[in-house]
Amino acid sequence: VNTNGSVLLSEIVGTIKLKVFLSGMPELRLGLNDRMLFELTGRGKNKSVELEDVKFHQCVRLSRFDNDRTISFIPPDGDFELMSYRLNTQGEPLIWIESVIEKFSHSRVEIMVKAKGQFKKQSVANGVEIAVPVPSDADSPKFKTSVGSAKYMPEKNVVVWSIKSFPGGKEFLMRAHFGLPSVEKEEVEGRPPIAVRFPPPMATCLGFLPCQVRYMKIIEKSGDPDTPPWALPSQRGHYQLRTQ
Repeated sequence: VNTNGSVLLSEIVGTIKLKVFLSGMPELRLGLNDRMLFELTGRGKNKSVELEDVKFHQCVRLSRFDNDRTISFIPPDGDFELMSYRLNTQGEPLIWIESVIEKFSHSRVEIMVKAKGQFKKQSVANGVEIAVPVPSDADSPKFKTSVGSAKYMPEKNVVVWSIKSFPGGKEFLMRAHFGLPSVEKEEVEGRPPIAVRFPPPMATCLGFLPCQVRYMKIIEKSGDPDTPPWALPSQRGHYQLRTQ
């Protein structure tokens, strides 16, 4: 997001990773949500949403996927990446950030950050982190937050504002004050963007993630049993807001 609040780039990079411990060499079949299958086949109602760069592990039977969109494979043992994809999106960030950064007489810097949840009020984001860059020579940090806690990390030159529970529609403030003992680096360094990280479960419940596993089947000679797999998100969502 640029300084004017316009979204410059918005995309989802997704993977399906498996950890397999099965005896023999059984065939597995993976079922995904209908939305993704319609987009893969080009039959979706929203033509502006298209998956790109879809890649499969070499164990996937591509001919079967081409015929009926079933992901059928005989997996290797242990950890591997079954599938990856990329999706361009048009939505605004789920947590909107506004910031004001002021420097006074080469002696101190004051930062005000406002965060607003742009998702449904009945939804709650747990474990949100907002990383605000500060000058490398800043010292004597002082913080005031309306919710959560702020921590200065001098090794990364950022203030991390952590919010354990962020309800939709709510707005929170964080103020920070730093001393600036040096005046030489002020115009040289520039300002890195503010980074916001949020947990995938929040994005999933809002329909933000296009790819969800519906079922996993192990095909055996004796039958076709359903096997409930463990499904856990492995990455956090994030985005950046330019401050200059």
